[in-house]
Amino acid sequence: MREIVLDTETTGLDPAKGDRLLEIGAVEIVDRAATGATFHVLINPEREVSEEAFQVHGHSHMSLKDCPVFADIASAFLAFIAKDPLVIHNADFDIKFLNAELLAAGLASVPAERIVDTLALARRKYPGASNSLDALCDRYRIDRSRRTRHSALLDAELLVEVYAELMGGRQKALALLHDPKVLRPKSYLSTRKTRDSRLPSRSAAADARDHLAHIRSLGDTAVWFLYLGSEFTRSNS
Repeated sequence: MREIVLDTETTGLDPAKGDRLLEIGAVEIVDRAATGATFHVLINPEREVSEEAFQVHGHSHMSLKDCPVFADIASAFLAFIAKDPLVIHNADFDIKFLNAELLAAGLASVPAERIVDTLALARRKYPGASNSLDALCDRYRIDRSRRTRHSALLDAELLVEVYAELMGGRQKALALLHDPKVLRPKSYLSTRKTRDSRLPSRSAAADARDHLAHIRSLGDTAVWFLYLGSEFTRSNS
């Protein structure tokens, strides 16, 4: 199943007060594994960035003034996400901003039924615990050392790993290997063939005689004769 793991950065906390999107990062996954396809764009928010938001992601209005506005990237973004589910951490925040931008551009908003909120999943799985993206990365031992500041694409990439763990992690992925519907790379298919006859021994003749003498000293019930057969005894007597 194709899903899109998505994250955004914004100028502030509330689009109703004029705050805007300034970055979108999205990662395509199929059966909860990243395919390598991504969508990432910095956006001119056409307004100042609050100091609190700047401290989170490091983007300012001046650094973004030459970037495209949302209306200019909307069609490419919608083409990438298509009609597939969107996996978002604390989805209420991101979708509130995304839908505000879509509506301002005269486009349809994203319906709630398309959203998978990993924060809600984590709260059900770990009630009472910290379930921020950082906390979940630490819980699942996911390397977040690159996350010195928030970045929409990096956060989406980390969320891909978190989402896989929330939904069963490696154990679920390994179970797919036993599913006959899962296509396996050709290199994993067995090419072993049964030999028509045993390969000749690489031991020297003297070594073979010494070895046989040792086997015979063990008695007729030695386990070696179960594999070598009586004809071996006759041919080497």
